[in-house]
Amino acid sequence: MARITGPKCRLCRREGLKLFLKGERCYTVKCAVERRGTPPGVHTWSRQRKSSYGLQLREKQRLKRMYGVMERQFRIYFARAVQKKGNTGANLLLEVERRLDNVLRLSGFATGPGAARQMIVHGHVAVNGRRCDRPSRQIRAGDLIKVTAHERRRKHVAAMAESTKAYMTESPAWLEVDREKLEIKVLLLPTREQFPFGINEQLIVEGMSK
Repeated sequence: MARITGPKCRLCRREGLKLFLKGERCYTVKCAVERRGTPPGVHTWSRQRKSSYGLQLREKQRLKRMYGVMERQFRIYFARAVQKKGNTGANLLLEVERRLDNVLRLSGFATGPGAARQMIVHGHVAVNGRRCDRPSRQIRAGDLIKVTAHERRRKHVAAMAESTKAYMTESPAWLEVDREKLEIKVLLLPTREQFPFGINEQLIVEGMSK
């Protein structure tokens, strides 16, 4: 199972915004974007102005890195978005936002995308009563997500949920989160207006439609 490795703070600096890949660190003064907002590398400000292709590629890379998605899987999401009715860009954002690991992160049950992914792969999470070990699983309206009954697993997740309270005060409106029972109920699917990041999805669609 492929995943993005390497220094995560460099990814945030390269994209020029916080991707919230390091959990609590992203909300403190230690955040690399706050301390050094320039892209990584030598002579970063001497580069030429980006072409239209460069802008489209940068926007696609930004969205991929927010959710830890590799190129092949991202193209599968794009193909699904094209086949669905409605705006292709909005459909694409919905595809990545509905990932199971992203739902755990938004609910405060994991300190970051990496922790959410590890929790699922290790079998700590059940969806509708059945254990799920696929971080990329697409959740649906009405799904019930809960931490499995193993005592050590529940203690570990409860500790992470308690640590995220300080900087994650509210959960998305489309999720109902019970931190005591360690359960998440999906009330409905998110809309484009509820997408938390400033992404220009039209650039991504234009770049991948060529």
